[in-house]
Amino acid sequence: MHAFRTHTCGQLRASDIGETVRLSGWIHRKRDHGGVLFIDLRDHYGITQIVADTDSPALPVLDRLRVESVVTIDGAVKARAEGTTNANLATGEIEVFALEVTVQSQAAELPMPVAGDQEYPEDIRLRYRYLDLRREKVHANILLRSNVIASIRRRMVEQGFTEFQTPILTASSPEGARDYLVPSRVHPGKFYALPQAPQMFKQLLMVAGFDRYFQIAPCFRDEDARADRSPGEFYQLDFEMSFVTQDDVFNAIEPVLAGVFREFANGRSVTEGAFPRIPYRESMLRYGSDKPDLRNPLVIADVGEHFRGSGFGLFAGLVEKGAVVRAIPAPGTAEKSRKFFDDMNDWARSEGFAGLGYATRKGGEWGGPIAKNHGTDGMDKLAAELGLGPDDGLFFAAGKEAEAAKLAGLARTRVGQQLGLIDENRFEFCWIVDFPMFEYDEEAKKVDFSHNPFSMPQGELEALETKDPLEILAWQYDIVCNGVELSSGAIRNHRPDIMYKAFEIAGYSKEQVDENFSGMINAFKYGAPPHGGSAPGIDRIVMLLAGEPNIREVVVFPMNQKAEDLMMNAPAPVTARQLKELSIKVVGEGAAQPVG
Repeated sequence: MHAFRTHTCGQLRASDIGETVRLSGWIHRKRDHGGVLFIDLRDHYGITQIVADTDSPALPVLDRLRVESVVTIDGAVKARAEGTTNANLATGEIEVFALEVTVQSQAAELPMPVAGDQEYPEDIRLRYRYLDLRREKVHANILLRSNVIASIRRRMVEQGFTEFQTPILTASSPEGARDYLVPSRVHPGKFYALPQAPQMFKQLLMVAGFDRYFQIAPCFRDEDARADRSPGEFYQLDFEMSFVTQDDVFNAIEPVLAGVFREFANGRSVTEGAFPRIPYRESMLRYGSDKPDLRNPLVIADVGEHFRGSGFGLFAGLVEKGAVVRAIPAPGTAEKSRKFFDDMNDWARSEGFAGLGYATRKGGEWGGPIAKNHGTDGMDKLAAELGLGPDDGLFFAAGKEAEAAKLAGLARTRVGQQLGLIDENRFEFCWIVDFPMFEYDEEAKKVDFSHNPFSMPQGELEALETKDPLEILAWQYDIVCNGVELSSGAIRNHRPDIMYKAFEIAGYSKEQVDENFSGMINAFKYGAPPHGGSAPGIDRIVMLLAGEPNIREVVVFPMNQKAEDLMMNAPAPVTARQLKELSIKVVGEGAAQPVG
């Protein structure tokens, strides 16, 4: 017999009744029924019920052990008594009568329970993550993550992609987020950077003649945590393709993402056919966001012209000054009290906005100050244009375009949630396309890149030389699912002349481009194919599939919001000897400078 087990704790069935077996695992739960002890023995694969009574020499040993102690049990497989089977367990028809027990490891008193679904403070969960990972839900999330990655790999290979590994120690980039820096021992005063993404390397692989690359790539950014972004590190499905148009990229990755989501949807529906393509400006107008949740049926409308010269002086005055008015439908709110609308206005103010106007409607009769001042005819005309019913209310966001769009987008989401309009059993994908290449930076008082400086402008060099920079669109695109941005991508700018011109418009000299992006620009001078790609986030994909609101629930060993690893006590001070080897001395809290 094997030293530790003949079967796993999820393996035994009714067909094994009468067998003598050996199981090893953790004591998940204990139930003392007056001389009869029931134990749920757990391992990675499942749970088996163990029974010990006064006839079992294992009883006194098992009785004194705490839960989460690790034991090996020899016993006989028996049928459970009639009426005590457990249909929720794969092993629920049987139990193992303990004949002998070996204690492999005794557990101390637990800082947090493993059995059950009770919530515990994040700092305790992260400090004792190895215990947290034993909990059923978290354990299942991490297994889901592994299975999702395996599925992605298989599907990418089937699409003709080849996996490569790119460097972890690289050069710091002046663009993008803040780098994590690594001091060089052999080059005093110089630093490597951990890659924010394999962007340049994957493009150089295309220049090197590899046609379809992918990698489950670790990325490192010194950014603050959010619910959908881990501080420090994250993983993405990084891919790049040569000799492709935007359509080719979409056609390659859509089957991978849709296939993975269908495989793990667990009864939820997934977008059928090609993903909808929504131009950036249309998305900002209709949904108030470039990350629209298409499960929400509400559509925002620009209604400023309805108020030009109208009786509602506030909106009329704003429109005359060039502001916009956006309307968000509130369907079926006739039976809602005035408090519902006032609460939405209070919510908008709590978000830092001036407020959220509204008009109520019941049986075709309008209510509220906006409707009273704008007049019944004006409101009826507005409702007809928007396709509203006689019991549908309206919310209004007014102000400068960017601010009004943001408020309208947030209000659309909140109204959808408050009215129960969002179907939680769907995965709705879309592409956001046609991003502007440039934007005007009000603070710096200059034109700058709006998205990705290495994207190919639509119209290429001719557009850069002849068009208003703020009217130029780029071959840039985002993949969005249920309001979560999975990735940004682009058809790349592979021509040095176009790249120099694009950077010139943004205020960079040729010398600055050569200095900051020498590896890429030099490579492009030796023949580069047209290429493009993207990088959907693995963590976000798994978060969506697991139905988790926070990305830390699908990461094996996450850091807290302060980018601290409470379990391993990182970051932490290092010894004077280590600092000396690296030619670094600590000057103040968190500051360092080269020695000598």
